[in-house]
Amino acid sequence: MADHLKHIGFIADGNRRWAKEHGLSSLDGHKQGSKVVEMIIEELMSSGIEYLSFYVFSTENWNRPPEEVTCLMNLVASEIKRLTKKAQKNNLRIAIIGRPEKVDPKLWQEMMESEKLTADNTGMTLCFCFNYGGQWEIADAAKKATAAGEADWTPENFRKYLYHPEVPDIDLVVRTSGEQRLSGFQLWRAAYAELLFLNKHFPALEKSDVRAIIDEYNSRERRFGK
Repeated sequence: MADHLKHIGFIADGNRRWAKEHGLSSLDGHKQGSKVVEMIIEELMSSGIEYLSFYVFSTENWNRPPEEVTCLMNLVASEIKRLTKKAQKNNLRIAIIGRPEKVDPKLWQEMMESEKLTADNTGMTLCFCFNYGGQWEIADAAKKATAAGEADWTPENFRKYLYHPEVPDIDLVVRTSGEQRLSGFQLWRAAYAELLFLNKHFPALEKSDVRAIIDEYNSRERRFGK
């Protein structure tokens, strides 16, 4: 029996492939993906899980076609406002994990405002990895540690320089769409995470899939090197 599931992370893959299979635009795929994000939040916010992370946009995603990136940024801008209202209503906290570089300053400011507005909420924390790269997080943490004159270079001490250092290690990483890699997702926090790869595209996930994911985690035995 696995330990209590405290932090689950989703690599939300397959939005574009799902859209193509349904004769829809990439933007339609991303919109459906955002609906699934909301469904997962609703399913899990009363489950006892304390942290829920979603890989929204990676530092490598800037290499996608400019028109798709623009549409994605517009979608993120509208969704963060809607999710902030939902978080306020349901006592959820929002944390943006990523870098401001390249992001429109107005959009980044809106995201920081979402953090401030929900900072005192005591329910589940929703971590959105936006303009995020796992190697960048570690490199930025090393830069902060060096600037602070850090002398105690232990893993326990180093983690306080990560983005949102209060966010704990991930217990379970779920990747959809049949891909079996982390793609830089929270590399530090995923060091001992259980991995679950699903063949479904992210927009196709249903409530029953969420329940199956939790059941799968609970069936595993975590050893942590023991």
